[in-house]
Amino acid sequence: MRPHLPVSPLYGHRHNVTCASITTCQGQPLHWVSEFRYLGVFIVSSRSFKCSLTYAKRAFYAAVNGLFGKILNSASDEVILELVRTKCTPILLHGLECFQLGKADQHSLDFTFNRLCMKLFKTGSIEAVRDRHSYFAIDLPSCDLKRRQDKFIIRYISTGNGFCQYCYKL
Repeated sequence: MRPHLPVSPLYGHRHNVTCASITTCQGQPLHWVSEFRYLGVFIVSSRSFKCSLTYAKRAFYAAVNGLFGKILNSASDEVILELVRTKCTPILLHGLECFQLGKADQHSLDFTFNRLCMKLFKTGSIEAVRDRHSYFAIDLPSCDLKRRQDKFIIRYISTGNGFCQYCYKL
C-alpha cells in the first residue's frame, strides 16, 4: 500500500512536498516555520509577502487594558482617547508602514479600534462610535497607517542608499 501524499496546488499531482534542510555557514540548521518575528513584525508564509496582525492586536489590547485599569473611572473620554491614540495605537501599527496591507487587514485594524471605542462608550452601535470619532477628531488606524506609509516612502526615496533607490525603481 502506497503512502498518501498531499496534492500540490501548483502542479496538481501528488508528490512529496517536504523541503530540504538548510544550514548556516556555521553549521546551524535553519528550521522551516510558518511564521517568524523580524524587528517586532510577524511575517507569515504565504503566496505573497504577508504579515500577521494577531500579535500586534494582542499587544494593543494589553496596553489598552493596562491603561483602562489605571484611569478608566477617573479620566474623561477625551483624555482616554488621546492616551490611547498616543500610547497604544503606535503599538498596533508598529512596523506596518513598510507593508502594503490588504483591505481585509486594514478593516481588521479599524475593527480592533472600533471595539475599543464600543467598550469605552458602552455602546454596541457602530454609528454612535463613528459619531464620537468625528466629535473627538480621532482617525481610524488605517488612516494613521496611510500617513505613516506616505512618510516612510518619502524618507525611503530621499535616502542616499543606492540599493533603496534601485528597489524603488522596480
